[in-house]
Amino acid sequence: MACMKLGSKSEVFLLDGHTWLCSTGLQSDVIIEIGGTSFHLHKFPLLSRSEALANLIGDHPIENEKKCVLQLHDVPGGAKTFLLIAKFCYGVKMELTPMNVVSLRCAAEYLGMSEDYGEENLIAQTENFLNEVFGGWTDSLKALETCEKVLPRAEELHIVSRCINSLAMKTSADPSLFTKSHPVGEDWWYEDVSLLRLPLYKRLILAVRSNDMKPETVAGALMYYAKRHLPLLGRQSSIENGNFAAPRSKISGSSEADQRNLLEELVELLPDQKGVTPSNFLLRLLRTAMKIHASPSCRWSLEKRVGAELDQASLQDLLIPNTGYSVETLYDIDCAQRILDYFMLVDHDDPTSNYIVDEEQMMEGSHLLKPITKVANLIDSYLAEVAPDVNLKLAKFQSLASAVPEYARPLDDGIYRAIDMYLKAHPWLTDSEREELCRLMNIQKFSLEASTHAAQNERLPVRVIVQVVFFEQLRLRTSVSGLFFVSENLDISQNLSGNLALARNDLHTQAGDTHARIVVDDMKRRVSELEKDCLSMKQEIEKMGKTKVGSWNNLFRKFGFSRSKSKSGDPVASKPTDTKESPTSSAPLVVNGGGYHDKESVE
Repeated sequence: MACMKLGSKSEVFLLDGHTWLCSTGLQSDVIIEIGGTSFHLHKFPLLSRSEALANLIGDHPIENEKKCVLQLHDVPGGAKTFLLIAKFCYGVKMELTPMNVVSLRCAAEYLGMSEDYGEENLIAQTENFLNEVFGGWTDSLKALETCEKVLPRAEELHIVSRCINSLAMKTSADPSLFTKSHPVGEDWWYEDVSLLRLPLYKRLILAVRSNDMKPETVAGALMYYAKRHLPLLGRQSSIENGNFAAPRSKISGSSEADQRNLLEELVELLPDQKGVTPSNFLLRLLRTAMKIHASPSCRWSLEKRVGAELDQASLQDLLIPNTGYSVETLYDIDCAQRILDYFMLVDHDDPTSNYIVDEEQMMEGSHLLKPITKVANLIDSYLAEVAPDVNLKLAKFQSLASAVPEYARPLDDGIYRAIDMYLKAHPWLTDSEREELCRLMNIQKFSLEASTHAAQNERLPVRVIVQVVFFEQLRLRTSVSGLFFVSENLDISQNLSGNLALARNDLHTQAGDTHARIVVDDMKRRVSELEKDCLSMKQEIEKMGKTKVGSWNNLFRKFGFSRSKSKSGDPVASKPTDTKESPTSSAPLVVNGGGYHDKESVE
């Protein structure tokens, strides 16, 4: 740390209680009071260095040879700084350091200690030392921290702006030139500047941005500062992006108002560029903003930022607890709806583009998927998570699910799982409401596992189950037709291969052909049976007219599907007031990526 020694005399000041005495052997003739501290000094050393003191002493009337008493309660730096000034006037040894130079510079200006009142006076001495301080990172930072004690005098002398400009320039320079010599990353300055209070920190960040600092670096600094000074944010979870762990704050206010002001200011400082600030951090900020009741504009800004990069968000971070005054649901569904709506406004995927994703791609990883498909998977998982909430209204569930366009879902396993869980938690839904809910999914985009589950799911409307069975029959028929085509081409190829090869492998070829024919004949038989079943089912449905439970049970028993009946005497399901699951014989679904699995066996 830089320092400058002034004066040459030995210490002559003694403290007696709250009074400083000068032990020069001469009786003091002036008393200066600052706060609760008084200084018993002599006029001549003060008059020779300070214009302000010379004027005050000269204007003071002398009555009965009483001592001159001056009150300087507003001197910058208070009694501590004035003691150093007194030592300077008496020529006593003292040191200028980055921790005292700012207050001394301000006090020297206040007392008029210019070159007109002696060469190498305190104004010139402190200015020279400040120039040395600004050459180093640590010294500049310490000087800036002390500026808070002498505002606005430090502002008038441009000390604050000079400190900030010095630090801002160094953040983008090689740190080995003025600080640690060992290799450091771009985040080397995050912790140091996080000690600043918000007003000075905000000005520093603005100066750093004006020097064309990379937005990612600026965002990293703000994330570090937020983690340090927002206790609610720090308790939620650690910041995953960036290799730092900020310590707890010792300077930030603990009141909700202080936290709210801090969060709102940080949100305004965040870079606007998409993808610069991680979505998980934005969502944690949003969660905190709702908890401390930040301004609507602040929350709207965060929702807008999250929506712009929703495809990078995780389910855990999107599950924001409902903290409104009229809490209905466990999670804030309206917030998720607004975020999704904004994503749909900024997303420019072409719904007519030839975009096909098979089940294998869905299982391999989300990095292969388009943003709109990633969001569709996220929203489907979100719906499945909130579906068990008995207070979740059907209209809100439908609104959120329908906001995702159909082309965004290569497979509908995820939305089917969410619908199934909603039906399980809301057994009181009418038949028409169940039908309306199931229109959100396209059974033609079910995987084989999802189709198998749906065909035996008693929570679904019977019409939907019939459609699932019918579509699976068509899909099997198409697969068999393709197999026939391959088999016929194989026969032609074998005939053209020549009699010589056929003769050498006669026995082996005959055995293989026989096995293939058996497989094909078996598949033909199964397709024929399915066609007969579907035709018979269609005729039965037309005869029934209006759906009746007994008729549907008979129909499903006829075609091999088991649908359990309610025990006689059981009460009709009514809307519960808690979150307990309703009894059912059909297991919920588990969708992992694009795959589909039963959570437990279906009864």
